[in-house]
Amino acid sequence: MSGLITRRGLLAGISALGAGAALSACGAKTGSDTSKAAGAKADTSGDTVRVGLLNSLSGTMAISEVTVHNALLLAVKEINAAGGVLGKQLKPVSQDGASDWPTFAEKAQALITDSKVVATFGCWTSASRKAVKPVFERNKSLLFYPVQYEGLEQSPYIFYSGATTNQQIVPALDYLKKQGLTKLYLVGSDYVFPRTANKIIKTYAKANGIEVLGEDYAPLGSTEFATIVNKVRSAGADAVFNTLNGDSNVAFFKEYKSAGLTAKKLPVLSVSIAEEEVKSIGTQYLEGQLTAWNYYQTTPGAANEKFVAAYQAAYGKDKPTSDPMEAAYISVHLWKAMVEKAGSFDVEKVKAASDGIEFDAPEGKVTVDGATQHVHKTARIGKVTASGLIEEVWNSGGPIKPDPYLKGYDWAADL
Repeated sequence: MSGLITRRGLLAGISALGAGAALSACGAKTGSDTSKAAGAKADTSGDTVRVGLLNSLSGTMAISEVTVHNALLLAVKEINAAGGVLGKQLKPVSQDGASDWPTFAEKAQALITDSKVVATFGCWTSASRKAVKPVFERNKSLLFYPVQYEGLEQSPYIFYSGATTNQQIVPALDYLKKQGLTKLYLVGSDYVFPRTANKIIKTYAKANGIEVLGEDYAPLGSTEFATIVNKVRSAGADAVFNTLNGDSNVAFFKEYKSAGLTAKKLPVLSVSIAEEEVKSIGTQYLEGQLTAWNYYQTTPGAANEKFVAAYQAAYGKDKPTSDPMEAAYISVHLWKAMVEKAGSFDVEKVKAASDGIEFDAPEGKVTVDGATQHVHKTARIGKVTASGLIEEVWNSGGPIKPDPYLKGYDWAADL
């Protein structure tokens, strides 16, 4: 397909907005017979078991998802070299979601029904996750989702190894507030994650003395940002909160610089730009700009040094690591630990064994919260350097317990 999102895919993502945790297929077809899907069983009979890798290897999201796919392959390779899982080698089966949400649902069903995988790792956008969510729930098969997201969701058949809202967006807003940047302009891609994230941001703002001076969205894959950037420049904001995804960020930041806007004049804090995107966009457009994640290539520690060395040995000395890649990488290792604790590949037994599972991850020690199927993670704010790497300027001091529905925040009661 082309580099742009199809109309049906975009509408599927937008229709997911506002349906909350109970949303099922966000209007997307699965392309599979649901009657036979319910009987699909993973094949664990041989010396190998299949694991599904479901990423956009083409389309507008490939700029971000190809490297996540590579990190998943690295984890599988490491686990196999160490003896596999319960004495069985892992055989990865890759499917291309092609940056199209109905395609993600179709490929998810194929992994479960045709490839008979024991678990699937992947998706990036919340629209793709919303599209596959009912597929995994209907089949009672596990998805490990590796990317930060907007929260307000919990599925019995999804483990979330990326950050939820209180581990990324809320700390980012706290940081901006402490820096005195209290007039914000919101720019995002037009689908469920940015719109829901901005709903949360506006709710936070009302309770914390922050003004939201404007809010604009562009279709995924959009390359036209002159109008939005001109509105940003004239709004009088202190900072921009950026929830653009995919290669739209390239066009946005080029237009931003062309309009004379810099990190010193009007900083942008991004929650979907990591080291891989920095390289693709160009450091000349991003130097000094802020990001909010849980991991950077520069995060100190022996586990990260080992991870970076292994990834670059596999894919090239010039290839950076990033938060979504790291969260994908650890998700495979966390699944392995759950299976070994359970002594079984059985999904229900694996879920029951998940609580308290720990891993010495590149980002630091992470722990699975069995009640929410999210992970305790440290929040980090970073600044893009001239080298293209991101240097940490603040962290939360330790892992934050996941709170996907923001139950611990009075200001979020109405969400």
